[in-house]
Amino acid sequence: MPRIRDVELLLIEPFLIAILYFSPSIFKLLFTNFKKLMNIYVANLSYSVTDADLKELFQEYGEVSSAHVITDRDTGKSRGFGFVEMPVPAEGQKAINELNEAEFDGKVIVVNVAKPKPEKRGGFNNNNNRRGGGGGGYNSRRY
Repeated sequence: MPRIRDVELLLIEPFLIAILYFSPSIFKLLFTNFKKLMNIYVANLSYSVTDADLKELFQEYGEVSSAHVITDRDTGKSRGFGFVEMPVPAEGQKAINELNEAEFDGKVIVVNVAKPKPEKRGGFNNNNNRRGGGGGGYNSRRY
């Protein structure tokens, strides 16, 4: 059975195709914001909090797409923070406003809009000054 959002997308598909044909920049602007989720960072969580607990906490403020408590990959124990995704930005902002510095499971939590991960820079010593190696040594400029 199709979801409501899928049906809505099918109904406006001819309109979107026309926009794409006549103005690709407008289409890009509309489409990138169409299914954007609000990603929320939650810090200072108790180590006993689970994904389900986090989801239940945020469901009081609206629909929750996902909730994940970040765990250590070696031990599997909670690292004390997590992320929640909410599809409606207004509901996400309300949750942030009301839950930031609130007490949850015996600890005062910090709730903010999640910042995107910084891009990793590759290369030697984590910089982009990649120069060819070698070439030095005894009498290297002789010929």
